[in-house]
Amino acid sequence: MSDPFGGVIGHERVVDLLRREVSAPAQAYLFTGPDSVGKGTLAVRFAAALLCAENGGHEVECRSCRLVRTGVHPDVSVIEPEGATSLGVDQARAVVTRASLRPVESDRSIFLFPEAGSMTEQAANALLKTLEEPTASVVFLLVAESEDDFPATVASRCRTIHVGRVPLATMVTALEGRGMDRAAAEGVAIVSGGRPGLALALMGQPEVSRFRELWLAIPAQVTPHPGDGQRLASGVLAEITPLVDQSVSGDMPKEALQRARRRAEQSLLVNGLEILASWYTDSASLQMGGPVRNTDLALGSFTDVSPRKAVASAEKILDAVVDIQANLRRELVLANLFAGLGSET
Repeated sequence: MSDPFGGVIGHERVVDLLRREVSAPAQAYLFTGPDSVGKGTLAVRFAAALLCAENGGHEVECRSCRLVRTGVHPDVSVIEPEGATSLGVDQARAVVTRASLRPVESDRSIFLFPEAGSMTEQAANALLKTLEEPTASVVFLLVAESEDDFPATVASRCRTIHVGRVPLATMVTALEGRGMDRAAAEGVAIVSGGRPGLALALMGQPEVSRFRELWLAIPAQVTPHPGDGQRLASGVLAEITPLVDQSVSGDMPKEALQRARRRAEQSLLVNGLEILASWYTDSASLQMGGPVRNTDLALGSFTDVSPRKAVASAEKILDAVVDIQANLRRELVLANLFAGLGSET
């Protein structure tokens, strides 16, 4: 049987929930979760099921589902940022006008915002009345990393669907099912950090094998000198650039490509920092008699720092993750972090 949600990696509970929603959907949904985790894919698959005359329950993919999947269904309006950064108020007002019109060939009209978190406050306010008093045939699908990206008045009008990271074992099994050998699948799963979109984009890329080694080698290289921190930061960014290039399709408008590259780089940096943090948590755990996550490393290396400093270092790394996610200057964040990890305190 052809299934709009077929091929989705993980997210079984979310898929089950969306299947139940198809017959009587809410007027607005907010899909939240980390970048590249699959929330946009789930929103598109949900749109296909909502517009399908059989709710997606057919033996062969129908015309409606195919048109949604390929991005050309007349009753699906995809609202993306104009320019490099934000969804503006003029776009929101145009949506309000279109939402008052009848669907072209389906029973519903879908308005999909794949980067809804870039919506300006003025744009959100322009949409608010439509969300409060929607037309019965209209469904809004907003995709963002967090509810905090919106005014509370907008988020409260949506049914929130949180899409979390996919477990490592699930990711490995899915990649093996796509033809990867187990060792390669495990490497890609680790680099992707539970993000299926990133994992699929990185399949078969030779640079993946170095990614974990790159971050786990940093504790032995840090010093308190700012120049060394800057050198390490520049090296890390240079090392991940090929992965960013390979994970983003060049077949898109320039500004959309720039946004996609920023998101891919952010995901890779966050994943790398989490790997780095795991070294320090292993160090503290081992010296306190606990287990370690990185069992393939020489245990003696974990005693190069005290448990107290290891814990403090892990906290610094998590603070850097927050700064990276806040879109602060990435090279500066990394340089300051690496100098801090090399300090005596």
